[in-house]
Amino acid sequence: MPDSEEHIDTLILGIGNVLWADEGFGIRCVEELNAAYEFPDGVRLMDGGTQGMFLLPWVSRASRLLIFDAIDFGLEPGELRVIRDDDVPRYMGAKKVSMHQTGFQEVLASARLLSGRPERLALIGVQPQQLDDYGGSLRPCVRARITEALAEACGQLRDWGVDYRQRERPLQADERIGPGELEMQSYETGRPL
Repeated sequence: MPDSEEHIDTLILGIGNVLWADEGFGIRCVEELNAAYEFPDGVRLMDGGTQGMFLLPWVSRASRLLIFDAIDFGLEPGELRVIRDDDVPRYMGAKKVSMHQTGFQEVLASARLLSGRPERLALIGVQPQQLDDYGGSLRPCVRARITEALAEACGQLRDWGVDYRQRERPLQADERIGPGELEMQSYETGRPL
């Protein structure tokens, strides 16, 4: 839980569930971004999972919020879209593909009522191919979009004036977003056939 006075300049949030195939896209993106780049104080990268309203303390303290998620845009599987500012809440609950989406739309509305934040929003979403595969991996067409999603995120962060740099040393255990066992490579190699 953030300190009650802590201000977050930029919150980079991956939401979803890595246990349900393409639903894990948001988490995988924030993990990859964290592994590739170092960020200054005031920028927080976070696995938001499916926590819904439990994310309110963080979201309401962030001036800017960048979200990665699997969203049913009604497009071809694997297509990527970037949505900004006032359009973001509309897509977070447009066509529900999991329990976290409607809850997150409510988180955004509640945060703005409580604090007027976040002031800037960006959503980088991918059209999922399959969600109902418990224990399944990202489908190839969705996994293939991670690199593009990270490029879009880096562009958005540059536009917001966020100073980040390529990571020069390997990610340390205490710098991970979540448990190492659930990171993509560990999770993929540890799954039974």
